[in-house]
Amino acid sequence: MNTALSVRPGQPISGRPAGYLQLESYSSLKKFWSYLNGASGAGRRLTLVRGDTLDTCRRRISGYHIPNAGSLIDTARLLAALEDGLVPHPALLSLLAGDPDGLRQTLNEGYDLSLEFVLAFNTARELIVRPELKYRPSEFVPPADPLPEGLPLTPRRFARDELRVLLDRACGLAL
Repeated sequence: MNTALSVRPGQPISGRPAGYLQLESYSSLKKFWSYLNGASGAGRRLTLVRGDTLDTCRRRISGYHIPNAGSLIDTARLLAALEDGLVPHPALLSLLAGDPDGLRQTLNEGYDLSLEFVLAFNTARELIVRPELKYRPSEFVPPADPLPEGLPLTPRRFARDELRVLLDRACGLAL
C-alpha cells in the first residue's frame, strides 16, 4: 500500500508557488481528495513532492500518457533549438524546410505525450496545478527512427480549461 495514499492530507500549502495555475477558487479539501482518489483508482502513481510531509496537500500525479499527440508539438520552440545545433534526422530536416508533417508523423508513430501534474490545495482555498508535459518514447511501440536526445520535445501551451480536462482524464473523472 502506498503510504502517500493512506492518509488524507489536511495541511494546505501557503500561497501559490511559481509555475502553478489556479484551477478553482473557493475549492475544498473534498475536491482535492476526489482527485487523489480518482487518480489512485485510475492506476496513476501518486508521490510526495520533495520536502512535503504526508499531511501536506500537494501530490505529484504521474503515469498518464496520450498516444498520437504529434499534432500538439511546439514547433517554434523546437525550431529555435535547431538553429543552435542541427542534428540530422529526416523529420527535423523536413521541419526546417517548412513541413512539420514528418515530425508529427514520427511523434505519432513512436512517442507518447507524458503528462505529470503536481496538484495542490492552498490556504486561500485554491485548487492549483503545475503541469509537466513532455514527449517520451512509447513503451509499447518504440520509435523505428528515434529523434536525437536533448531536443525540447514539448507540446504547445494549453489553456487552463484544457489542462483541467487533461487532469480530469488522468484522474479518471472524465472520459
